Amino acid sequence: MPLSPVLPTFADVEAAASRLAGTVHRTPMLTSGTLDRDTGVHFFFKCENLQRAGAFKFRGACHALARLTERQRRAGVVAFSSGNHAQAVALAAQLAGLHAVVVMPGDAPPAKLAATRGYGAEVVLYDRYADDREQIASELARDKGYTLIPPFDHPDVIAGQGTAALELLQDAGPLDAIFTPLGGGGLLSGTALAARALMPQCRVYGVEPEAGDDGRRSFRSGALVRIDAPRTIADGAQTQQLGRYTFPIILQNVTDIVLASDDELVACMRFFAERMKLVVEPTGCLGLAAARRMRHELAGARVGVIISGGNIDLCSLAALQRHKDASWA
Repeated sequence: MPLSPVLPTFADVEAAASRLAGTVHRTPMLTSGTLDRDTGVHFFFKCENLQRAGAFKFRGACHALARLTERQRRAGVVAFSSGNHAQAVALAAQLAGLHAVVVMPGDAPPAKLAATRGYGAEVVLYDRYADDREQIASELARDKGYTLIPPFDHPDVIAGQGTAALELLQDAGPLDAIFTPLGGGGLLSGTALAARALMPQCRVYGVEPEAGDDGRRSFRSGALVRIDAPRTIADGAQTQQLGRYTFPIILQNVTDIVLASDDELVACMRFFAERMKLVVEPTGCLGLAAARRMRHELAGARVGVIISGGNIDLCSLAALQRHKDASWA
């Protein structure tokens, strides 16, 4: 029987914050009077779309690379990702002077592919709906001696991602709830560790796209559920199951996992662009979409929302606004 993993703690999040100081951006926390009036909720947005490499993933990637041994640094790293972790590992490796190989789906957004290559990483493409990206990356690690840096299921990655929520809680003050996008659970796990340590009364929600509800099903059943790769515009949340490290943290510390539709994501993208002058990718809109859906039960509450990333090219952004029902009603 495999041993239970040693889970990261809030102390690891605090240590990560110290290691990352001066390397990651302390991204701004923004508010919107218009949105507060519209919903009756007091929102506080942690803008990780303004993070280096365009997403919170840079925190976890930098922290994991900072923890490598000298032998591991010399050999280089390999990662698998739909885009944001790819860019994060590529940039973190460039800054650290390491060789990086990233396994990415062939249908990843062109802007994410271009950025990953632009940061100097070698890109290996795979078919999202037919190939096993983890197997491809694991074989490269075995054959080439690379260290595998997974996108979410790693203690150092989780601790690094938790620093975003740590900053939000420090900047916003007391919060009644936090909404966090959920793919594999790295960001949600780190957020839950920070919230439970600093504000135990704060409710923590993970948000998935409706087409990919493996996390909600796992959370409510108490056992890991694996699904086929979901078809959703939230490409950063097209994971098939939570991780060995992330699932127990989520099970122990998260209030609930809720859903948002693709149409709701498009409407939120439009709101961010038109009213807050922010470019936010579909996955980054999951938190606001769910919180807005729950606005009646959140009335009067102080609610933190982590905007996880902003890596979407403008052509895709325009196309989504043309062809999806982006009503804010």
